[in-house]
Formats: sequence, C-alpha cells, structure tokens
Amino acid sequence: MRKRGHTKKCIGAVLCLALALSVSGESRADSLSSITSESIREKEGQISNAQNEKKQIESALSDIKAMKERLEGEKANLEGYVVALDSELEEIQKKISELNGKIVQKEEEIRETEGELEAAIAKQDEQYAAMKMRIQMMYEQNDDHYLEMMLSAESFGDLLNKLDYIQSVSDYDDRKMQEYTLIREYVETCKEELDAEKEVLDAAKVSVQKEEASLEQLIADKEAEIVTKQSDIGNKAAAIEEYEADIRAQNELIASLEAAVAAERKRLAEENGRKLTYDGGVFCFPAPSYKRISEEYGERIHPILGVPQFHNGIDIAAPNGSPILAAYDGEVVAASYSSSMGNYVMIDHGDNLYTVYMHASALYVSKGDLVAKGEQIAAVGSTGRSTGPHLHFSVRKNGSYVSPWEYLG
Repeated sequence: MRKRGHTKKCIGAVLCLALALSVSGESRADSLSSITSESIREKEGQISNAQNEKKQIESALSDIKAMKERLEGEKANLEGYVVALDSELEEIQKKISELNGKIVQKEEEIRETEGELEAAIAKQDEQYAAMKMRIQMMYEQNDDHYLEMMLSAESFGDLLNKLDYIQSVSDYDDRKMQEYTLIREYVETCKEELDAEKEVLDAAKVSVQKEEASLEQLIADKEAEIVTKQSDIGNKAAAIEEYEADIRAQNELIASLEAAVAAERKRLAEENGRKLTYDGGVFCFPAPSYKRISEEYGERIHPILGVPQFHNGIDIAAPNGSPILAAYDGEVVAASYSSSMGNYVMIDHGDNLYTVYMHASALYVSKGDLVAKGEQIAAVGSTGRSTGPHLHFSVRKNGSYVSPWEYLG
C-alpha cells in the first residue's frame, strides 16, 4: 500500500508539472510559440539583405572628383557651367534624400528587431526556468517512479495506458528541448540581425555626411567661380552686360507666366465662372529655418559688380534642404528650372498677386497644384545664379515687384 500511495503522488506530481509547463509554454498565443527552422532561415535572409544594403550604400557615393572634372570644361561659359553644376547638385541632393529616407526606415526596422529580440529573450528565460523545474522534479522523484507506475497497473489495459502516458511525457520533454534549442538559435540570429541593421544605419549616416560635404564643396566652387568671373576687371563690362541680360530674361519669363495665367483665368471665367481671389490675409514666412536676411528688397549696389541694382525680393539665408513654404493659398503656375533662378516655384494667389521662390534644391509641387498657406513646396538650395544656400522670395502685384514685407506678418 505504501508503494501504491507513493506512486499516486509521483503520477500526480508529473501530471501537475506537465500541466504547468503546458500552460506556461504552449498556450502562449504569440508569434514566438511557432518558432521553426524556417523562421531562423528567414532571419538569416534578412541579415544577408542588410549586408548587401550596406555594400550598396557604400558603393553608391558620389564621385566628387569625376564631377569636378566634368565641370572643368564648362567654366568658359558661366551659364553652361551653372546649368551643368546644378545637375550635379540635383543628383547629390537626390541621394541625400534617399539616404535620409533609408535612415528613417532602418531606425524603424531596428525598433522592430529590438522588440522581437526582447520577446525572444523573455521566451527563452521562461523556457529555461520551466526546464529547470522539470529537471529538479525528476531528480527528486528518482529514476524508479516510472517503474512503480507500471508495476502498479491493475490490468493489461491499465499498463498500456500508463506506458502511453510515459511516452507522452517523454515526447513532451523532447519537444520542449527542441523548442528551447530553436529559441536560443533565434535569439542569437535576432542579435546578428540587429547588428547588421545597425551597420546599415551607420553606413547611411556616414554616407549622408559625405554627400553633404560634396554638396557644400560644389556650392563653394560655384560661388568662387561666379565671384571670379564677375570680379575680373577685364571682364567687368561683359559681366555687367551678362548679369543685366540674365535679369531681363528672368523678368520676361515671369511676365510671360503672368500673361499665360491671365489668359487662362479669362478662359475659365468665360467657361464656368471660376475665379481665384486674394482675401487680404497675412502671408506666412516662407523659410521657417532661416538664419538671417542676407539681402533686402530694393535698390542696392551689387556686392561684386559694383553697379546699382534693384533687388526684386528678399534673400533668406537658410540651411540647404530646409523647408520652403507656400506663403499663402494659391495655385502653382510654374515649378521649373532656369539658369538664373535655378529651381523655382511661382504661385498665383488671385487678383494679380504672385509669389516667386528661387534657387531651391528640390521641388515638391507641379504646375496646376493647389497649395495651402504653410504647405511645403520646395527645399532651400543654391541652384541658378546663387552663391550659397538661400531662398530668394519675391512678390509681384499687377505686373510689378513689390516689397514682400507688405504681406509678411
């Protein structure tokens, strides 16, 4: 009777332990409850992809030396040089934007992987604790309790049931050991993936810094070339004539755009009565990251040519790539490039009132787009006849330039 009572206690303990392990392990409804070799292979594939990403980032850096060699042949003609250099600037700016997008994406992927790793470690610790409990229980019960179970069988059917139970417990132990081995491997693979993703992130950040340095170098070269051309005493008369011709071409382009808008507005009004009107509201400042006003609106002596010149807007010094905002609600009537204005946007606000935004590094709107006050339409740059990153902001009313300060809050 003593042995039978002891056997019942053993069976009860094993059943309780099996139930506890089942509740703590198998009933967890999370993604880690189904870790397989395929899950680990998928992670290994992601590690390989990350390593390839890193190589691609490092191999795609702009070749600033080759760019300078291409530009050297254009220096004889300032306009051709500016157009060619702006093309290189656009290529670098595009790479910077793509890299910054990759940085944001990679930071999100790292957060996800860190979450997966944290959950996997918690699962591993939970399984390890359960296995220690199981081993301790087996040690305390010694090796003969299964024999006692079989000897206590009251019939051949009972013996078969007990053998089946013993096999189930053994299978359960094997399965738990396999799960623990897989989760440990999964944890290590998650750590490797995290390291690989961080390497991609670091490579992207380093590449952004190098691309921005190349951008700044080309802008500095451009500034030096413009200053050299316009400061050369022998070329002063030609430089003044070229500059004035450039401004005339700029004004003619703006005027032609206004004329086209007027004609289109008349046609639309005749067809359906559509009319864009300015309600008199205050403009928002178009470059929220500005540092200073580098050139004011009005008459001035040109800083390089030394001749009187009307400056038809305000120059707002701001970091390259920083936002340019629509000063007020309106319709985009031009989003294009010229060798003088660089990348520029022109917005119709109604009642013959327009704003113009010049020298952008990137344009985010197209002709015909409706924009709201404060909406980002472009990014600050140094394209066109520009000697450093800034926004040239102009306001035109009834075909003439007016002071932007009349409309800015």
